[in-house]
Amino acid sequence: MSFTSEQISIMDSIIERYPRKRSAIMPLLHYVQSIDGYVTNEGIELIGQKLELATAEVTAVSTFYTQYKSKPVGEYHVGICTNTLCAVMGGDVIFDAVKEHLGIENDGVTADGKVSVEHIECNAACDYAPVVMVNWEFYDNQTVSSVKELVDGARAGNPPAPTRGPKTLRTWKQNSAVLAGISDGLANEGVQAGEPTLLGLKKAKGGA
Repeated sequence: MSFTSEQISIMDSIIERYPRKRSAIMPLLHYVQSIDGYVTNEGIELIGQKLELATAEVTAVSTFYTQYKSKPVGEYHVGICTNTLCAVMGGDVIFDAVKEHLGIENDGVTADGKVSVEHIECNAACDYAPVVMVNWEFYDNQTVSSVKELVDGARAGNPPAPTRGPKTLRTWKQNSAVLAGISDGLANEGVQAGEPTLLGLKKAKGGA
């Protein structure tokens, strides 16, 4: 693909945020991913040119971090945590049930391109286990039935709102743009930190 002048201008504006150009590599990868839904070879080459880096250096970053995808994922990418606490609380059962429900395996995408599923080691929200993330938005205290409803809603184009964060679940491409630093105006929507997360702070301040 070829990038439009507007897209190149946005990339330049991202680079301008940083005293050293190479520091823009990760947001640029997110931005490239927001265009096609994954990090393309063309995107890697352009980032390398913009930052005066070898394509191997850009590729090394894009393949190290699992948030960057080398092939298309679903419009709604579901990450199910099966690390220790989530597994004990039902994460393994949820993961197996959702794969069977959708008829796909780990890293698979439904035939309609709407939903993909990924096994995640940790979603960094153990106080809400078992946790599922969709396009990096939190769905807390999940069950097999709630996640089936979640993916069915996503396939129908009407996913339920995240437990915390914006009131509407954005698509994979839209949230990739947010991770690139492009505001969607939703940063202050919804619950940011719930009661379980704040409990330790409350007790430290002498609360009940």
